[in-house]
Amino acid sequence: MPALARRDETASARETINLRASAEQKALIDRAAARLGKSRTEFMLDSARDAAINTLLDERLFLLDDARYDAFVACLDAPVEPSEALRKVLTDASPWER
Repeated sequence: MPALARRDETASARETINLRASAEQKALIDRAAARLGKSRTEFMLDSARDAAINTLLDERLFLLDDARYDAFVACLDAPVEPSEALRKVLTDASPWER
């Protein structure tokens, strides 16, 4: 099977996510979904995706006051003492080159 066909199958493949919710939770979700003109599934997946993105961004985005920012930049600008681990990372072939 050509690689393009496999990618198309993978891109269109759907997974099932099973959830249990109380009647009150389901009703609340249904009301919110209806307000946005979405199905329950669309609403839940969009909401879960947004929460997942925000959770992961919380690990990447951080705010610093001026003094801490200056200290952070100084650490980034400071010369690195080469270690064996650093030498290995810099000399080994990248995974896509192997």
